[in-house]
Amino acid sequence: MTAKLKEQLGYDAPIFAFNHCRDVVVECTRAGGFGVLGSSLFSPEELDQELNWIDRHVGDRSYGVDILMTSNYDESTQKVAGPLADSLPEAQLRFVDEVLAREGVAPLPKEVERERRATMAARERYITREGVRALVDVVWRHPKVKLLVSALGVPPADIIAKAHERGMLVGAVCGAPEHAERQCAAGVDVLVAQGSEAGGHTGTISTMVLVPQVVDVAKGRAAVLAAGGIARGSQMAASMALGADGVWCGSVWLVTRESDLLPNHKAVLLKCRSQDTLQSRSMTGKPVRMNRSRYTDAWSAAGAPATLAPPMQKVLYEYARSRIDRAQRDDLYSYPVGQVIGMVREETTVREVMLRMQTEYLETLERMGRQTESA
Repeated sequence: MTAKLKEQLGYDAPIFAFNHCRDVVVECTRAGGFGVLGSSLFSPEELDQELNWIDRHVGDRSYGVDILMTSNYDESTQKVAGPLADSLPEAQLRFVDEVLAREGVAPLPKEVERERRATMAARERYITREGVRALVDVVWRHPKVKLLVSALGVPPADIIAKAHERGMLVGAVCGAPEHAERQCAAGVDVLVAQGSEAGGHTGTISTMVLVPQVVDVAKGRAAVLAAGGIARGSQMAASMALGADGVWCGSVWLVTRESDLLPNHKAVLLKCRSQDTLQSRSMTGKPVRMNRSRYTDAWSAAGAPATLAPPMQKVLYEYARSRIDRAQRDDLYSYPVGQVIGMVREETTVREVMLRMQTEYLETLERMGRQTESA
């Protein structure tokens, strides 16, 4: 499967870089890896612009797109006529207002809030189950996209079939063996076995335990990428030893020079230890590993209301996040990031990360070879 996947996707090193920033995607791809653009922040028009830019800058190489084809949505939101922000439950909205008021974070000026709501209203429909189809329709128009990845759910059968008709592979993130089985049964080509130490939406099984179980499930039906806790070549070698065909990395790119995170947000992440991350539902309504902050602490404290189902919790979080960012309150700032951030201590470039990982990978194989010879 390793050789087949490399042939189909055309990378030199089996390092998959997931990021929401197009510059990271391009730099990883041009450095011999395989960039995957996260699309959850874009409307169809914005996604088309991003893909057009990537098309122009990756040369003759291919890349991937990750779309939140999520299950367990609050279906009632499909019937809401106006902006979802207007339908936030009073208890949760009041709680956020009280937390931010207690922290001294002022409400947004009325004109800024109106502009924010208009922007969110243009995007929020595309984080619903039906709305993602508009994003997928954009992907079909870009032949350099050779991998379409579904996060948080089994891709619809018609999307899988259409992708295969176009010579495109379909991937899916899974956090448990039973998830992998459902994805294989649906015809998915690439399984991203994402352990609990990963940033973003995660399950409860660690990468070291999850990867071999997913490999057993795949049994030649699908390629497997190890995800969660991977930033060094030695971790890449360990993943391949567990049976993975490559590695899927996310957190290590967040603090690279090409990343579009603000400098103060990068500084927050660079100070994080591995134990400074936690799983919280405060961002999307599903468990997300992120850096701990005073905001996440408020949601885990006694008396906090229940989090909302997707996509409403995300809408609520974006409301809070806009106020936190404007107030420049880094102690309230949280971003999806994995435990491996504790191993990243300085800002580097994507190419430097790629070179270091590959060099360390080869050094690890050589060291293991010497150990085997001396055993």
